[in-house]
Order: sequence, then structure tokens, then C-alpha cells
Amino acid sequence: MFGVVRPCRHVLCGNLFGDWLAHLCGLCLTLRAEHGQAARLVTNYDGLLVSVLAEAQAPALSPRRKAGPCALRGMMTAEVVTAKAQGARLAAAASLLLAAGKARDHVADGDGPYSRRLVAAAAGRMAGRWDAAGERTGAAVGFDPSVLREAVARQPALEAATGLGLLDLTEPTETAVAAVFAHTAVLAAKEGNAETLAEAGRYFGRLAHLIDAVEDLADDTASGAYNPLLATGTTPGEARRYADDALQGLRLALADLELERPQLVRALLDREVRRSVDRVFAAPPKGSKHGPRRPRPGWPVPCLTGSIVCVTCGVFQPEWSDHHGESCGDRCWCSRHGDCGDGGCCGDCDCCCHCGDCGCCCCDCS
Repeated sequence: MFGVVRPCRHVLCGNLFGDWLAHLCGLCLTLRAEHGQAARLVTNYDGLLVSVLAEAQAPALSPRRKAGPCALRGMMTAEVVTAKAQGARLAAAASLLLAAGKARDHVADGDGPYSRRLVAAAAGRMAGRWDAAGERTGAAVGFDPSVLREAVARQPALEAATGLGLLDLTEPTETAVAAVFAHTAVLAAKEGNAETLAEAGRYFGRLAHLIDAVEDLADDTASGAYNPLLATGTTPGEARRYADDALQGLRLALADLELERPQLVRALLDREVRRSVDRVFAAPPKGSKHGPRRPRPGWPVPCLTGSIVCVTCGVFQPEWSDHHGESCGDRCWCSRHGDCGDGGCCGDCDCCCHCGDCGCCCCDCS
């Protein structure tokens, strides 16, 4: 599981957390229903935003059903978006196509285990299957996959070029996300939203690229791997200014959308994205909070412990994890930084929540 928008119950309360989980599980189960168990590996937190945007514009496009117990939900049942939902299918198509491109990029670069011939061959075959699956599912909802493929293919060439600025390097990600976001307006028959959604997608794609670069900066510096900040000589302070500009642009774009159910969109693409930016730019160097970590063991130990982390919903963390020894409340941005009050109102309504003025309020009227 990966992605920029990763809320927990501490910051996305009440029925909004249940709605978010419905889209997350719906994406996972759509991938399984359309393409088998292995396709569920591409489930990611940001992909479900496509499903959220489609439902926010036309709720009828996202029917729900009761799903059975799942280990990733602590063996609980849940109401999930069905595999028939057009937004979930578009999210699945985008996730498959982008995962295929990323896998091929790792193979081409020989990153880590991909430098081994057998691993690279297996990853290449898997990427081919994911790409074909994404094309089939995309075609079923009228989405042309060529824009995503072209964006992914363009990234390595830009990274090999010299004299480019940071925004030149984020452009392929911006273009890919803009195309997928805009297509939700087509699905919802709200073509008037398409241009604004494309703009929101560009800003979100830029933020996702920046956050990934900042998170990987220390490791990439140590290993000599490519990082857009290092390649362009961009300091973290300058990257933060780019991120703040993108946050403002994203917020303005969201304000111009015509949505029937705007609450979850605003909570995820405004508050949670802003919180992710604050978190990554304020994060201490890896290992500085608890001292040196035990080295990560080799296979199959991470697979076994990863399963335990999933079953316990993150309560258990192995000793080599950055979150070992923390509770979910410790990992909550508000809890760690003392931004929460004892309670307060959302501002425009009378419903109150536990986080006061820190931006965590997620009542339906916010």
C-alpha cells in the first residue's frame, strides 16, 4: 500500500472514514473481480481518489454492497463500492497502467532486486499483464490509456536530460493524473467539471511527485540514486514553496467543482493532502526519533511480518519499522504535534469534533 493520502480514524472521523474505506476496499475488490488476486497488488491509497471523485459528481455511479470479512480489515465486514461502479473501474485501470509503467522502469534501471535476471524477467511479464488488463478495463469505461503510457515513457528521458527545472520533471506525473481526474467528469456526465478536474489533477500529481522526492531524499543521497531535487539542485525549502503553491492551486480548483457530495473530496484532497505535505517536510531524519533500527532481515521474514501488520491494522510494527513503538495516535499528525484542541466547531456549522482548529474536523457539513 502506498500513496499520499493515508488518513486514519484520528483525522477522518465518523462516516467519512467509512466512505473512504468503502472506496479503498472497492478498488481492491474490483481489481480482484476484473483481473484476479495478483492484480490486488497494485491497490494504492491515491488510486481510490478517482472513485471518490466519480461518486462525488454522480452518486448513482457508485453502488455499494456488503463485503465479507477481510484480514486487512481485521476480519470485519464492510460496505464497499461494487466492481460495477464506473469510478472504481477507472481507478483500477489507472492503477494497473501506472504500476506496469513503474515496474518496467525499475527493470530498466536494475533497481535493487530488479538487477537479478529472474526477478527482472518475472517483473517484466507481470508488467505486461497489468498493462493489458489496464487497457481492457479502461476501454470499458471509455478511457484512452495512451496518455498514461506516454507520460510514463517520457519520464526516463526527462531524467536523463540536463538543464531542466523541477517542474519539467514533475510534468509527466501531472499530465497522467490530470487525464484520469478529468475522465471522472465524463463518466458522471458533468463535462463542465472536466477542465477544473484536470487542473486539480495537475496540482495533485505535482504534489505526489514532490512528496515522493522529499521522502526519498536521504536514501537517494546515500545510495547515489536519482532524485529530482538533487538533479535540479532544489533545496527542501524551495521544494516546500512549490508544494505550497500547488496546495493553493488545488484548493482553488476544488472550490470551482460542482459536486453533489463534496465532503469526502474536500477532506481528502484538501485537508489530508495538506497534512501529508506538512508531515513529510517536517519529518525528522529517518531513525532519529528512536535511535538506530535493527537492519531489515531478508526474505521471507518481511513478508510474514507484513501480513501481521495488515491483520492487526498497523498495531504491530516490526523492530526495523520507522513506526515501531508508536501507537496509531503517535502516528497521527495532530497527536504528535499538539495541534489539536479539546474540541471545537467546524466553523460554518454547529457540529463539533475532537480536533478543534487543526483542520481535522470532518463533519458532513464541513
